[in-house]
Amino acid sequence: MIIDGASIIVTGSATGVGAACVRQFAERGANVVVNYSRSHTEAEQTADLCRSLGAEVELVKANVADDADCRRMVAAAVGRWGRLDALVNNAAMTVKSDPFDLETLSAEDFQNVFGVNVIGAYQMCRAAVPAMRQTGGGAIVNVSSNVAFTGGGSSLAYTASKGALNALTKALARTCGPEIRVNAVCPGIIDTRWMRDTLGEQAYVTVTTRFSENAPLGRVATAEDVAGAIVWLVEGADFITGELLPVDGGIRLAGGVRKPAASKGDA
Repeated sequence: MIIDGASIIVTGSATGVGAACVRQFAERGANVVVNYSRSHTEAEQTADLCRSLGAEVELVKANVADDADCRRMVAAAVGRWGRLDALVNNAAMTVKSDPFDLETLSAEDFQNVFGVNVIGAYQMCRAAVPAMRQTGGGAIVNVSSNVAFTGGGSSLAYTASKGALNALTKALARTCGPEIRVNAVCPGIIDTRWMRDTLGEQAYVTVTTRFSENAPLGRVATAEDVAGAIVWLVEGADFITGELLPVDGGIRLAGGVRKPAASKGDA
């Protein structure tokens, strides 16, 4: 897919992975929708940065759990540029709970998390697909997580939502082809404010240290790492659909052997 001149929506794009995505799309000549639900100041800053890179920007406050907001966001892109070429479903939420105490997680928690992470992604796809087909096709990328494979995560509701998003990705790849490709990225730990806030600073340091010691690539991901994979699935993966791409430094290989880092005294 040619990015230059494309119209692209990235949900939850005020900060973190979403902000890195719109920056990378803007650098390639795309026009972008910067979406936020709460982080207005950061969204304005991200939008200004994209404009400085030459992109036209629509700044849209919208909650993807609200179907009317999803349809309004798509209408904003089509109304501004007359087309929609790609959608990145990045908006997400979680709740904290103790996985060993099931009483710490309620049905309401599940409903809230699924409302954004699964239903929100579906509603965005439902709103976007007709516009993308009118454009001639395009790509959808869902931002999932490797916890869907490992069973870890901040809560059982979050983990289950990412497993559901993976299944939705495969189902939509079947129904949206051949005009539209649908894939997902499944990051591990990412160095973002969202991850720090979710885990808490002390737990974040503990988890990232352990991750870095065990992952073959020896570090956690940056927002730019994950955004690069997303942009590639939009731009450079024209014959790939229905795939779940781990972006986790190889942590799923943990338990194997990784060459120790050279000491300062080594020649």
